[in-house]
Amino acid sequence: MVVDAEVVNVNSARISPKVSLAQLTEYQVGGVLAKVNGFLVEQGIEAYLVGGLVRDMLLGRETADIDLAVTADALDVAAKVAAALGGRYVLLDQQNRIGRVVLADEKAPFTRTQWELDFSTFEGSIEQDLGRRDFTSNAMAIDLKQFCKGGSDIQLVDPFKGWDDLRQGILRVVTESAFTVDAARLLRAVRLAAEVGLSIDRQTETLIQRDAHLITNVAGERVREELLRLLAVPDTESSFTYLDKLGLLTIIFPELAVTKGVEQPKEHFWYVFEHSLKTVVAIEFLLRRGTWEYASEAVLAAVPWPVDLEQHFAEEVSHGSTRRSLLKLAGLLHDIAKPQTKATEASGRIRFLGHGQVGAVIATNVLERLRFSTREIKLVETEIKHHLRPGQMSQQGLPTRRAIYRYFRDTEDVGIDILFLSLADHLATRGPHLDLDHWREHTRMVEYVINQRFEQESLVFPPKLVDGHDLIDIFGLSPGLKVGQMLEVVREAQGAGEIATREEALAFIKRLLKSS
Repeated sequence: MVVDAEVVNVNSARISPKVSLAQLTEYQVGGVLAKVNGFLVEQGIEAYLVGGLVRDMLLGRETADIDLAVTADALDVAAKVAAALGGRYVLLDQQNRIGRVVLADEKAPFTRTQWELDFSTFEGSIEQDLGRRDFTSNAMAIDLKQFCKGGSDIQLVDPFKGWDDLRQGILRVVTESAFTVDAARLLRAVRLAAEVGLSIDRQTETLIQRDAHLITNVAGERVREELLRLLAVPDTESSFTYLDKLGLLTIIFPELAVTKGVEQPKEHFWYVFEHSLKTVVAIEFLLRRGTWEYASEAVLAAVPWPVDLEQHFAEEVSHGSTRRSLLKLAGLLHDIAKPQTKATEASGRIRFLGHGQVGAVIATNVLERLRFSTREIKLVETEIKHHLRPGQMSQQGLPTRRAIYRYFRDTEDVGIDILFLSLADHLATRGPHLDLDHWREHTRMVEYVINQRFEQESLVFPPKLVDGHDLIDIFGLSPGLKVGQMLEVVREAQGAGEIATREEALAFIKRLLKSS
């Protein structure tokens, strides 16, 4: 698969008209790479732009990754660049000597306000360094000095025909040992194909299937990063289905394997595993990021979408994750405990009692293994634990103020997210057999609860009317559990609209104590 190196003139290649090479070069001369280049030239250090930046420039995509290969110790270079240019140095990989520099740039194109530059060391020729990289589309380089100088002499070093593969829409490994050298590339292949819009070639697919088991050797942090980037790409369900075909999905999530072939009650169109994948599709559809093949315009039109929701789901939860991406992850895992909780009654009815609570524990273990942050884990855990709650808030009509208060008390800051998970669960349950009248009842309830949440802040976070000192000083209660329980009863009465002032709260407490 490795071929002789060749040098191709970039300006003779067919560059995407979205962002011309000349425009990028002009920007970079006065931007961050010009500054970096100036420092490296002074130090006598040779440097090449490699990897994702070169690929994305050729495709006319927004540049998300900036990788530089240097002829010096990369960690030392990165630390000095950060100090010289007023940036921040981050040690990425001690063993492989990879360092990151984070630089702010007021002139950044597109929507970026800072750049992350990853420095690695190469020995020998740049072609030899490219031969150790993952995919041909990432095994291209441009001399940094030439790039910053601009003009017609910029050369693309492309020893493995990466530009040809890009133009053909193919993702191909550089060598057959690519995955044994770094098993994180197994997941990265699917992520890159989804992000860039490439198809993994047949030989690379075969190698992924052969080496899929090696993904268990990859640090959880690296798997998490790849998963989150995959979750950020539209049509996540297709990516998950592809991961399953390649044998990766149930190695990363072995807890999902037992959901395959698990039968559900008759109202479900799919078995548990397929239902979980379809829930991810439905979430993207409801969040205006995808389509649902079984839906008419009336289905989406019934779903509330006030302006605040777009911003809500775009909120960053932790580095690399948003509420939107984590809701999709919760959708994948929300029924993960159904196999363990399945019971068939004498009548033949299938039930999964407590699968939300059990599933929340399983999902927590999964995400801890993959090194998700504490906040990310708490969010997904709460979504899975309470994903049936919206349907339990009212049996007929709209939920009461007390029910809404209790719901947001228990779900905290993810109550809105769970409402959309419940809607996605509904769609992925019924599939092509969706009853539009039942759907409208569900969406009407969700819209009512969301409106109550946004319009009546006191319903969710009632202002404090009394505190523990009042219960002790005025009513003579002893410090302890009873004080906390009494305060919660007062807050619930506030949320229900039964009391609104301090005087009403004190009278309410007096009645409670008298009747107890």
